[in-house]
Amino acid sequence: MASASSRLPLSLKLAVSAFLAVMVPVYYVNYGPTNFLYFCDVALLLCFVSLWTESALLASMAAVGILLPQAFWCADFLGELLGVRLVGMTSYMFDPNRSLFLRGLSFFHGWLPFLLLFLVKRLGYDRRALWAWTGLGWSLCLVAYFLLPAAGTVMPDPKIPVNVNYVFGFDDAQAQTWLPAPVYLMGWMTALLAVFYLPTHLTLRKVFRSSVPHSENLGKREALSRMAA
Repeated sequence: MASASSRLPLSLKLAVSAFLAVMVPVYYVNYGPTNFLYFCDVALLLCFVSLWTESALLASMAAVGILLPQAFWCADFLGELLGVRLVGMTSYMFDPNRSLFLRGLSFFHGWLPFLLLFLVKRLGYDRRALWAWTGLGWSLCLVAYFLLPAAGTVMPDPKIPVNVNYVFGFDDAQAQTWLPAPVYLMGWMTALLAVFYLPTHLTLRKVFRSSVPHSENLGKREALSRMAA
């Protein structure tokens, strides 16, 4: 049970902590440290910190960043399962060179969106999340583009990720060629904001209460009114 002042169950905090205690070292050994720069892994870590700190901002950031992309992950996985290839982002889930245990850990993509929605419902939606996550997401894109292996790079261990966050296109085996690479990168970053982040932000803002109490908002408005008088 959670303490009287806690808005989140202790059992949930411990369950997610136990999962990460297993996942993080296993991923580190198999995929290397750069794997933790994927949007989904960053969102999972933000979710973990939000659970223990009960930070509405961190939960809201993760929700803005990955709710729609994780829906695509689930759709792509179901497509692969049925023999219909969509974009191939979940092909690794059917790679026999990876253990079932290692692949099974990736099913967090399926339950993380529901956990984030639960957190936002309990903690409220922090409207600063859109630009906070956008800044973080764009920074991750720039790091992946300038510092990490590009699509088509042959790594000593094929499990080590290339083309992190799809900054070179959706095919890890080769970079896209229909646009100059910098133009594609800027277009991709713009699309992330316009297609994924902004619609999610607008929906969450409409559906969930603000994390800032109404009385606090009222107090701010009254203070501004007195200053303007």
